Amino acid sequence: MPINPKNFLYQHDPATAVATVTLNRPERLNALTFEVYRELKETFLDLDQEPDVRAVVLTGAGRAFCSGGDVEDIIGPLLDRDYEGLLDFTRATGALILSILRCRRPVVAALNGTVAGAGAVIASACDLRVAAETAKIAFLFTRVGLSGADMGASWLLPRLVGLGRATELLMTGRFASAEEARSMGLYNRVVPEGEALSEAHRLAEELARGPSFGLAVTKQLLLREATLDVESAMASETEIQAACMLDPNFREAHQAFLEKRKPVFR
Repeated sequence: MPINPKNFLYQHDPATAVATVTLNRPERLNALTFEVYRELKETFLDLDQEPDVRAVVLTGAGRAFCSGGDVEDIIGPLLDRDYEGLLDFTRATGALILSILRCRRPVVAALNGTVAGAGAVIASACDLRVAAETAKIAFLFTRVGLSGADMGASWLLPRLVGLGRATELLMTGRFASAEEARSMGLYNRVVPEGEALSEAHRLAEELARGPSFGLAVTKQLLLREATLDVESAMASETEIQAACMLDPNFREAHQAFLEKRKPVFR
């Protein structure tokens, strides 16, 4: 079934096997609605099963990546919900993050501008982040009277920047500049304004040329081993690495070495 979202843009380049998902409410700084949350989750579930996609780029249109939940379309209506209704919403937001984390394709965030609130958590859930110099980032939840531990932020962020920096960012809700985010490890690369998307595509295309099974296993074990002791993690890695050695890409890498050429992974 083709991927054809109605609440944001989707493009697939068969030549590179890279899919691009673009949040497309630039007039609202790509603020999220209930429907965007739902459809974005469904899209990443579909991408996990899409055989013609080997890497994904997630970005935003206009001058922001994502400013978080829309005040009019989400925050206002939430004030009228009871606890069970609010729990439905928070579960839905968490399901989106899990769909990104569990998608076996590498996901590269192209942060073209401001990254805030839920947008900051979505960016953190991506495997790699390429940011424009203007892409300041903030986990704003405490600024609106909520917990900084939202959508998995208190699990994701310490793994990216360490507990001390994560505590500061989640408790203060302050903005960090792109350069500060890079220096603490939250951003992988910072590029001049207007170049985040092209650089993210270059990175995604490089990953798409890589060994899909090996990359998928790497992503899955990075997620799984967060809760394992070292012995369990070692046992898991020894078993899966042996399985990877049966994959045709391992043989192709060796043959390419012998023939002094670049491997062509399947």
